[in-house]
Amino acid sequence: MKWLKGMYVMVLLTGLSGCAGCPYSFTGASVPPHINTIAIPMFDDRSGFGDPRLREIITAEVTQRFESDGNLRIAERNTADSILEGVITRVSDDISVVEGRADRASVRRVTISIQIVWQDVIERKILIETSVSNWGEYDVGAGGPAQRQEGMNEAITKLSEDILLATIARW
Repeated sequence: MKWLKGMYVMVLLTGLSGCAGCPYSFTGASVPPHINTIAIPMFDDRSGFGDPRLREIITAEVTQRFESDGNLRIAERNTADSILEGVITRVSDDISVVEGRADRASVRRVTISIQIVWQDVIERKILIETSVSNWGEYDVGAGGPAQRQEGMNEAITKLSEDILLATIARW
């Protein structure tokens, strides 16, 4: 799985660095020089999924990803140079693999979609406004809700990586 993540990042970075007509270039995760901090307020959940913890879990994972990356320091909204806001727009739990004569689902896929907006507070402009979506799978017959949560966690981890790359790698 780690090699797959590595390949994903390499393909993304190769694509970003080879964009001849792009106004920005990827130079090892640089952002505008005046942006040193980022505020990440609690994401909103408009998915209708029904898990009241989902927004807290996703916000914490995204915040942790930015803290680990270290390119931007986490700050409070009223003192940050930039703000990253997110809205969970959709959560689905669909059949991924069907097996056997009874056509039973053996693997399900949880997909989470988030709308993000990254704002430059100093220059008062939107740096990024996009949607990100990712998924995680779980084995239906191997433990019920605990397995589903593993699928959710996988999707959330992938989403936090995608959100970091969407912001930092943009430049």
